[in-house]
Amino acid sequence: MSFTVRRTVRIEWGDCDPAGIVWYPRYFGMFDAATAGLLEAAGFPKPAMLARFEVVGYPTVDTRAKFLSPSKFGEDIVIETAIPAFKRSSFEVLHRVFKGDILAIEGFETRVLVKRDPATGGIKSCPVPQEIIDALMN
Repeated sequence: MSFTVRRTVRIEWGDCDPAGIVWYPRYFGMFDAATAGLLEAAGFPKPAMLARFEVVGYPTVDTRAKFLSPSKFGEDIVIETAIPAFKRSSFEVLHRVFKGDILAIEGFETRVLVKRDPATGGIKSCPVPQEIIDALMN
């Protein structure tokens, strides 16, 4: 697979619902941080990347997850993140969450690189620089 980063996360009290397991939207916040961490580990920390390539971000346009095993307060999980595919202006992100050797979650994101659209004042997609693709597909 492509360049992969692993990040250990301790499940905190505020991550959990009244049943004592992680409230599922919290994982999507963890996935967002893991995506930024992957890009940073590949040499593209977010603030520098945004300035260098004159973009405003890489928002998520599609996300989903398969929840296989719950996580609880005080547990450590490992989030393994990689980008298995790039398109012109978008990229797929795969997050695999492990509790020890157990695959607990598979998370999937589609993100789009965007810049300001001077015509509308909004944002519009732009091509992912080849330098980023090369760094992440090795």
